[in-house]
Amino acid sequence: MSKIDDIKDRILDKYQSKIRERAITQAKARIALSEKKFEDFTEDELEVIVKDEEDKVKRSLKQSAVVALLITLGLS
Repeated sequence: MSKIDDIKDRILDKYQSKIRERAITQAKARIALSEKKFEDFTEDELEVIVKDEEDKVKRSLKQSAVVALLITLGLS
């Protein structure tokens, strides 16, 4: 059972890491569009921006999964 938990943890860590990387990229773009410099934000403000972007990425992935499921069920 421990092996399964280890594999599950590694997979979850991998996907969380990818989501975080994508959120950071989107946060950088958001900051660039705000016409402020990166240095103008405190560490806490940056973390809030990245967290917001993470939530958007997760929401987008969930919506995509639901749409894929509905398409699959509709085509059966």
